[in-house]
Amino acid sequence: MALSRRVLLGRLAATGAAGAALAAGAGPAQAAPPAHGGGRRVHTGFDRLSADGYRLLDGRTAGIVTNPTGVTHDLRHIVDVMHADDRVRLTAVFGPEHGFRGTAQAGGSEGRYDDPATGLPVYDTYNKSGKALADIFGASGVDTVVFDIQDVGARFYTYIWTLYDCMVAAALAGKRFLVLDRPNPVTGRSATGPVLDKAYASFVGREPIAQAHGMTVTELALLFNGEFVPQAAGRPVELATALMTGWRRTDFFDATGLPWVPPSPNMPTPDTALVYSGTCLFEGTNLSEGRGTTRPFELLGADGIDHRWAAAATELDLPGVHFREAYFAPTFSKFQGKTVGGVQLHVHDREAFDPVRTGIGLLVTAKRVWGGFAWRPDNGIDRLTGSSTVRKMIDAGAGTDEIVAAWRENLARFRALRRRYLRYP
Repeated sequence: MALSRRVLLGRLAATGAAGAALAAGAGPAQAAPPAHGGGRRVHTGFDRLSADGYRLLDGRTAGIVTNPTGVTHDLRHIVDVMHADDRVRLTAVFGPEHGFRGTAQAGGSEGRYDDPATGLPVYDTYNKSGKALADIFGASGVDTVVFDIQDVGARFYTYIWTLYDCMVAAALAGKRFLVLDRPNPVTGRSATGPVLDKAYASFVGREPIAQAHGMTVTELALLFNGEFVPQAAGRPVELATALMTGWRRTDFFDATGLPWVPPSPNMPTPDTALVYSGTCLFEGTNLSEGRGTTRPFELLGADGIDHRWAAAATELDLPGVHFREAYFAPTFSKFQGKTVGGVQLHVHDREAFDPVRTGIGLLVTAKRVWGGFAWRPDNGIDRLTGSSTVRKMIDAGAGTDEIVAAWRENLARFRALRRRYLRYP
């Protein structure tokens, strides 16, 4: 029997992943077949969904929340693949911050439009939640909302709260929800950093999880549905998941065999993700966090800072990282077009490196050596750290170890909760 172009393209998407099983929040995934050359190769949730003939979408009308990271091993976008496959009834796309095709900078989106490549309607979900987002799902005509976006492991990276908001909205609208898993690029070894105080909830942190959560998006979805969605929506969402195969909690992104697509314009490499959960705290200050450079979140600085900051940071003897005196001129954002001084982080032992402790140490030393240091007037640092504690302790002259010790009790409770929802060895 002749195959249509759509069926042929859809079946090609499953190449290399045939026979993989799906999971709906079940136990640890099975090991993936070895990649060419003898190494391991991770198969994503989408790989497993397509290899299983889209069984979890049988008879369903689906819409997908995704962005440029929703790609196959050979870098075809999964929306294009699914649209070309007669086995899938994909009728809508929902774009998060930065947009479905990724054209918008931080704090922006692409609005409502029809995708030129597929003709599918693209709905804007950015800054929408609750009933407003539930109404969008209702108007789209879908009965299943699918989520597939690459996360970077930090509480304040907004895609996990897009996941949460969409789960709440799907529960309100009576829609089924399917999460396709991807790796945490900085490993899932442990959770670190302060836990959000609900009084400081915002789009960079809706619920009390650690600053570096150490979970995949599917594990987070299970945690959200078990702990938080019922409180927000009055009931849990009908949740299905497609787990990965081949991923281990100790894997950094370069061990996965997957291509890296920047999840947002200022997340160009996995190296950026490695430091981000600590150095993004500088968004809450008057220092540049490196936006407008080729090394965002690895370069930090301000007008008037000199070699003394790198020297003070080095004296902290933080594990796994060196600090280089650096000078740079951002092309946009803070200090646009002006040469500023600061530091560049060089992670030399990523197993030992603690990004959150490092970020705190850099805040402490920046305030100590530079008289121009200031918090952002809106105290945005409190939303990033999850409370006013870090800001107040730094202002009072506390050291790095003292500040880290202040969140240990809450972090221990979150780690115990987190363990119930982990799905990988």
